[in-house]
Amino acid sequence: QVQLVESGGGLVQPGGSLRLSCTASGIIFSINDMGWYRQAPGKQRELVARISRFTTTNYADSVKGRFTISRDNAKNTVYLQMNSLKPEDTAVYYCNAGPPYKGWGQGTQVTVSS
Repeated sequence: QVQLVESGGGLVQPGGSLRLSCTASGIIFSINDMGWYRQAPGKQRELVARISRFTTTNYADSVKGRFTISRDNAKNTVYLQMNSLKPEDTAVYYCNAGPPYKGWGQGTQVTVSS
């Protein structure tokens, strides 16, 4: 039974920062690639950032230079540090683990607004 629990979302002003966390259970965390995704109403779910089991990272062009993904295998947790937030970052943020990738959890809402 795989469980992925996201937390850390909230309301923030443009230019502000948030740090999201995703804690996993039911998997061998250290051998899984981890990714952060987001979806806004009416839009496709998109990959925001990923970090491999070897700690190789990749970012969407829209967040490059502003967001940082990291992982702590001892805590079974992946983080997304989000700086210089923009209104277009508003979305529900999800994490996932794989391969093979798992079902989607509830996500955490990030709202960037004045």
